[in-house]
Amino acid sequence: MFVVDQVLISDDVVQAAFCCSLGACKGACCVVGESGAPLEESELTEIEAILPHIKDRLRDEALAVIEKDGAWEEITPGYYATTCVDDSECVFVRYDGLIAKCAIQEAYQEGKISFEKPISCHLFPLRAEQLGEYDSLNYEQVEICKPAITYGKSTATYLAEYLEKPLSRKYGSKWYSEFMEMVRERREFLASDESSVAPNQST
Repeated sequence: MFVVDQVLISDDVVQAAFCCSLGACKGACCVVGESGAPLEESELTEIEAILPHIKDRLRDEALAVIEKDGAWEEITPGYYATTCVDDSECVFVRYDGLIAKCAIQEAYQEGKISFEKPISCHLFPLRAEQLGEYDSLNYEQVEICKPAITYGKSTATYLAEYLEKPLSRKYGSKWYSEFMEMVRERREFLASDESSVAPNQST
């Protein structure tokens, strides 16, 4: 791992190719999982505030869950997540054909609300975890994101660059610039290290 201003970052992030391919994964990250989208405590009031503005986008099943259980729940003390429909889709999922999309993000993109989506969703497949005075950023490599890896390789798109907006949203643009400087240095080091151990091709 390496550190950028009190944030520990997994080395996996440095060279990982990644670019979401919604047509291939069908928005599975909004559907598959043990619970809904993780929420920071500060986001709970945001969720409550946007509800009146996006209810007309939500499915009847989701509205029933929200009416009964609310839009978020406390899974364990201090750990919050959005509620789900039948232990599956996040309540904020709406379907466009077979593709699961986020009603919050769509309303944001249309200028209807100022909250884009939970930061955990924005950062995925990176997971941020508080470890004492540090944050830890780990790359969660899951089966549902294999199409994003393939697409990232084909377009030469890397995870570190792909997540510029959410990383800047979470830690600030100055932090992101320092992070990318470290990423570039580590890429150069890894490339030189690989070339130094390449087999001798001379005859």
